[in-house]
Order: sequence, then C-alpha cells, then structure tokens
Amino acid sequence: MTLALVLTADGSADLADRLAGQCRHAGIDEVRLVGDLATLADLAESATGPVLVTGADLVAHTAVLRHLATSPAGPTVALVLAGPPASGRTAVREDRGQVVAAGAPAALEGEATGVFGGALRVDPAHRPVLVAAARAIAAEAVPVGAVAAPGVVDDEPAVDRLFADLVARDAVTFAHRVRLLVARRVVAADDRAAAEAAVAAVDPDRAELRLSVKERDDFFTTFFVSTWSPYVTKAAARLRLSPTTVTMISVAFAVAAALLFGTGGRPALVAGAVLLYLGFVLDCVDGQLARYTRTFSAWGGWLDTMADRAKEFIVYAGLGYGATQAGFRHGWALAIAAMAVQTVRHMSDTWYGAMHDEAARRPRATSGGGFGDRLSAASNRVQADVGSVTYWLKRTVVFPIGERWALIALAAALFDQRVALFAVLTGMVLALGYTAALRLLRARSMRVGVLNTVDTSLHRDDGPLARALPPPRWPGPLGLAVSAVLVAAVLLGLALFGPDSLPRWTALVGLGGLLLAAAGARAGHGGALDWLVPAALRAAEYLFAIAVGVLGAVPAWLVFGYLFVLTLHHYDLTARWEKRKLAPPLHDATLGWEGRSAVLTLSAIAGIAPIGMATLGIYLFVVFVGSVALAWVIRPARAVRAVGSTGVVGGRPPG
Repeated sequence: MTLALVLTADGSADLADRLAGQCRHAGIDEVRLVGDLATLADLAESATGPVLVTGADLVAHTAVLRHLATSPAGPTVALVLAGPPASGRTAVREDRGQVVAAGAPAALEGEATGVFGGALRVDPAHRPVLVAAARAIAAEAVPVGAVAAPGVVDDEPAVDRLFADLVARDAVTFAHRVRLLVARRVVAADDRAAAEAAVAAVDPDRAELRLSVKERDDFFTTFFVSTWSPYVTKAAARLRLSPTTVTMISVAFAVAAALLFGTGGRPALVAGAVLLYLGFVLDCVDGQLARYTRTFSAWGGWLDTMADRAKEFIVYAGLGYGATQAGFRHGWALAIAAMAVQTVRHMSDTWYGAMHDEAARRPRATSGGGFGDRLSAASNRVQADVGSVTYWLKRTVVFPIGERWALIALAAALFDQRVALFAVLTGMVLALGYTAALRLLRARSMRVGVLNTVDTSLHRDDGPLARALPPPRWPGPLGLAVSAVLVAAVLLGLALFGPDSLPRWTALVGLGGLLLAAAGARAGHGGALDWLVPAALRAAEYLFAIAVGVLGAVPAWLVFGYLFVLTLHHYDLTARWEKRKLAPPLHDATLGWEGRSAVLTLSAIAGIAPIGMATLGIYLFVVFVGSVALAWVIRPARAVRAVGSTGVVGGRPPG
C-alpha cells in the first residue's frame, strides 16, 4: 500500500489539492496533505508500504507521478529534471543512474548533472532513513547545511532539504528522468501557466507508449525492432496480455526455431531464422508492455531474465543437434562452448556492474587516477555522444543479445548450423577479450571490493566443504579461482589431446587441484579484482565437468544438458540478487560447485560417468524447480492466507 504525502508548505494550496488528486488518479492508495516535516515523519513511520513525498510546487503529467511511484529502479527513486538549478533549488550529480551527491549548486563545484524535481519515492527498506531525516530537519538538531549540502539557504523548500539529507545519509537513490512527458517546478504565476500549457500540449498515452521503449538500446534492437515493436505492445495491451504471457509466447517461438534448426534443410533453417527474429521482438515487447502498463513484479523480472538465457541456450542445442545430424562431428562441442562462454561472460558482467555501482556511490574515495581513470572518462564521453559512430561501435562490440540472435538467424538462414555456431562463438570470445581487458584496467583504478558487501559464499556458490576450509594467507581468492580454471583447462586438454587410454583416476588429480579454490571461501574478497571470482569459479566448474565427460565417454548431448541445468542454477543466483531477493530456498541442497565436482569425479572413477552426470543433472533440476515453486508460488500463497486469517492487511484493519 503506497502512501503519498504532499508538503503543502512547498507551494500554493490549489496546487497541493491538484497534486493530491493526481496521486489518486495515478493509483496511489492513500494521499495526505502535510504541513510540516514532523507530521510527515509520523505518517511515514506508521506507513506499511512505499512512501511518495512531493512538494506542492510541481506541475506535471499524472503519468510522471505514476512512473515514479511504480519505478522498479531501487528502494529510493527521486525525480530529476534537466537544466541548471534555480535559486533555492537542489542540484544533483548522477553516476550510472544513481544520485551520488545533492545540495546547493555551489557545493557541487560545477559537477551538477540535473536538478531535483521535488518528488521522491521511498520503499520500506529506506523508510526509517526518511523518518530520521525528516525529524532531524524538523527539530533542527542536524542543520541540513552541515550534513548534506553546505551552502543551502534556510528558505529552501522542505522537500529539497529532506531529499538532500536523505542522500547525505547514504540512502542509495536512483534518478528518475522525465522524457517526452512534462514535469516542472513553479514559483510565480507565469511559471505555472507556462507549465500547465506544456502539460496540455502533450498526449500522455502516446508519450507513454514511446517511453516503453528503452531510451538507449543496442544497434540491432534500436533500428530493426524498436521501430515497430511499440505497435505490438499497444496490441498486447488492448488484448489484456500480461508481460509474463508475452514472455512465454517468446519462449515458444525460440523453441520452435530450435526444432527447425535441428531438423535442417534450407526451408527449415530460413523458417527458424524468421521465428528466432520474431521471438526476439516479443522478448523486447514483454519489457515494453511492463513499462507501458506499469505492471512490474519481482517474479516477472526474474522470469524474464531466466527465460532469456533458457531460450538462447535451447537455440544452441537445436543448432548443435542439427550440425551433428548434418555430419559435423563437433556440433555439440560448439554448442557447449557457446553456452559456457556466454554464461561466464554474464557472471563477469553482473559483478563488474555491481563493482561499478559501488564505485559510483563513493567516487572520491575510489578514484585511483592513472590510465584507468582516463579510460573511464573516455568511455563516458563516448556514451554521452549518443548516435555517433563510436557510440554504436562501443555498444555493438560487446556483442549483446540482439546482435547475437541476429547473427545466428542470418548465418543459419544463409549457411548452416555449423557456421551459425562458429560465428556466435567467435563473437563471444572477441567480446569477452575486449571487455575483460578494458574492465581490468578500469577496475584497478576504482579500488572497490564489492563482494565484501554481499553474501560471498552464496555468490561463489560454495558448498559445505568449501565453507569448512580455513582461509589461506596467500594467494587471495582470485588467485585460487584462477588456478582452478587452469587446472580444469589442463585436465580438459589432456582428455581431448592426451593418450587415448588416459586413466580415469586422472579426474581425482584434477579435482584436487580444483579444490584449491575452495579454500578461498572464507577469505576476504575486498580486492579490486575480486569481482572476477564468481565468473572464474563458473569457468572452472564448467571446464571440469566437460573434462570428466570426455574422460568418462559421456555423450556430448548429455554434457550439454548437465551444463544447461547448471547455468539455470547460476542465473537464478544472479537474477535473485539483481531483484533484491533472498537466496533460493533449497540452495544448500545444490551441494556447491566443489561438491558437484566431487560427485562427478567419483562417478568417473567408478566407470559410470554417464549415469552419474545424468543423475546429478536430474537431481539439480528437481532442486531448481522446487526452489522456484517455494519462492514464487508456495510461500507467497501461505503469506496471503496468513494475512486473510488474521483479518489484517499490512498491520491495519481492512476497509
């Protein structure tokens, strides 16, 4: 239940009444007019859900308030407007979408990127910080000029003082920028008349449909999908389709494309390419539909992430099977390599992004200077030059999903499955090399250890054995993880190119080397490059599983299936972290990366590697399905029944 609080002291009474009505039209459950911050603090403290706070000097489309109230960006989201701040207004500085500083324009030393728009949404996680900030300012126990923004004048609007103090208290705040719609803060009657005229001149529904398309997307998506996908989004909204329904239709298209790729023959390959393209269009439409209808949910976001990866890897399976059936011996090997490389890339992307976000929150403490800083500055300049050749090259060279699917479709339709797999794998390897080289340089200049801010053991995917080992003094967790990758790579090389009768116990030697990385489970992960640890452990486990498969004569399709289940598990971990959800309910039952590797080793030594890998894969899939059911179906249903049985919703009587 969202509570909207309109600060009547920050504007005229009729504007406050108008904003209150707009909040109700925006779907906000309860709206209150508040005269001072002390009252605001009391109301916010008793709230049971998110709190939307706005001054009464804001003239905006109702959609702006609805977007702010429903934004999935983070616990605290602030309206940020373009242009230099006016006198008495709060300037902001942003980095990677986060507000990293707020205060008087002079206090930001000319580094302001926008101006506070006079409204913010605070989720329950940050509500205590909001209450503390409001009470401190109301009591003048902590002058806002001393805490948040030196140089702020006393007649600054209360909502600005509150926002600046909230940022100063390290509440992670994301910026909500207004595009196409209108939002302005007014002082004089002329300002208000001009703002109201600007609001009336814009069709909000048409603007919202255009806003459903990401502001910045990749080259293929921008020019070959987003030019017409909004029409599909509008049709889906009229048909009352949910984003989840569109996601499942997209999955069906991808599965059909994979089956056609597996069938082979020119007509089937062309039809598969067309279905793959249409499936990608729908993959974009589900997000656009969520933004257009404002139907966000943690479940929908998690499902979208998982479906994207499952679709892509199912297509790899179709290509691998089709290439093998066409007489290419290593079709499945290419599919396995593509899936493993892409997953390791994504694990690296996740934790590099987390490290970069952490660096953005404390830039002055993390700037190391040197080449890395200059590289970051150059990258930021390219990103700001939207539409330039260098901008599109930078977005394309990282080989995003649109470019991958386009290349697969074209290569399959014009050539065959083998060429499609070679092409996408080559693109992945080149992109991995490019991004890894640049990120290593930039990460060293940031000097931020992000893994120490989360449950390290969970995101390493450690099991009981790893958690029981004492931490080593040297090398650090990254050095141990890299050594595990090298051991697994050597074992795979021996299995592929060594003696034909390589003893099965070789897997045990490889496991011993692999388990060196387990000793890093309890070590500190505060190093500037320790964000690479999860990706390195994924690479080590995948390489080791493939090596055991080769040693144990496991069919290639079975190795692919086992790794596919592993990728679901690992994407589940990262998707839950990105959606700010808890660990999978049955995570301990997955045995950890070192436990799974030990099971595969024992099955290989016993001469039953195919049975062991198949059994372990089925077991992990059952655990994964069980975790999904517990997290998204059973536990939420129990919570709803518990609320109904007490007759209390959110701590208040219904009605």
